[in-house]
Amino acid sequence: MTYSNRWKDFPDYIIGITKEIWEDRGIATLDEYYSADIPVRSPGSVVRGNKGVVAATMATLAEFPDRTLFGEDVIWSADGPGECDRSGGHLSSHRLLSTATHSGDGVYGNATGKRLTYRIIADCHAVGQTIDDEWLIRDQGAIVRQLGWEPKAYAADLIAREGGPETCVKPLTPANDVEGPYCGRGNENEWGAKYADILGRIMAADLAAIPREYDRACQLEYPGGVTGHSHGDADRFWMGLRASFPSAEFKVEHVIGRDDPLMAPRAAVRWSLWGTHDGWGVFGPPTGAQVYVLGASHAEFGPWGLRREYTLYDETAVWKQILLSTG
Repeated sequence: MTYSNRWKDFPDYIIGITKEIWEDRGIATLDEYYSADIPVRSPGSVVRGNKGVVAATMATLAEFPDRTLFGEDVIWSADGPGECDRSGGHLSSHRLLSTATHSGDGVYGNATGKRLTYRIIADCHAVGQTIDDEWLIRDQGAIVRQLGWEPKAYAADLIAREGGPETCVKPLTPANDVEGPYCGRGNENEWGAKYADILGRIMAADLAAIPREYDRACQLEYPGGVTGHSHGDADRFWMGLRASFPSAEFKVEHVIGRDDPLMAPRAAVRWSLWGTHDGWGVFGPPTGAQVYVLGASHAEFGPWGLRREYTLYDETAVWKQILLSTG
């Protein structure tokens, strides 16, 4: 990838254009940085085309005009030779901490004036200085709770405000996903492979992998703005999710590992669960609803194992699927 003199490397480009678009109000630069037909998948919807991205960006800034996006990390990989019959691109998994004041009316209801803090993980593929494929997960559970909602109630209200079950915006599932230009699977770094293996073991009901692989003093950042520590909190989170969908297929979609100067070894894994809500867990009594969970996780490793873990999925999108299925 080549850059103008503005960007020293790929992570600097990703962090820099994010600030330029959102905080510096360079929304028009999306015509330069995003391809015309880019697919942007979030758990709550699928948007195709840069015009839709521009509209969504303006709507968010109208509701949260002072929104900031602090880049905590960019875990990235390069396209391999022959990937999608081309090379020279990069995939970034960008973890951000966002702050915002709910100052305007919008998708979250009437303005409340409440101050929010929440995380985002965005996986973006770029060729040259143009992003042409994206997967975006915001911690919607943290957002709506800080606004006074529970995720289930917010999802029910959103369905009603969008016109009811027949006309509301449908959450992302394999049925409405779109194929984008990026077909890579990440890189072959040992830390990505290690973290993907840990998650695979947990999802195969080997919860004993947590005390074996996690530092006893690990810090954990989970959906809903939840911060936890040590093995018990990790067990409760992953057990609660998997117990809700015990027969669902767990799939590792993308894996990156990195060894970079001045940083701990780290990994980014994008994953999914696709199947039936047929168990008792964090989503209440089993309903039989068919549910797709898109998740993203970052991990940092130290001398005693996994020392920090950041995982996001959208609780409101899961509840929306359950409510649309059950009425």
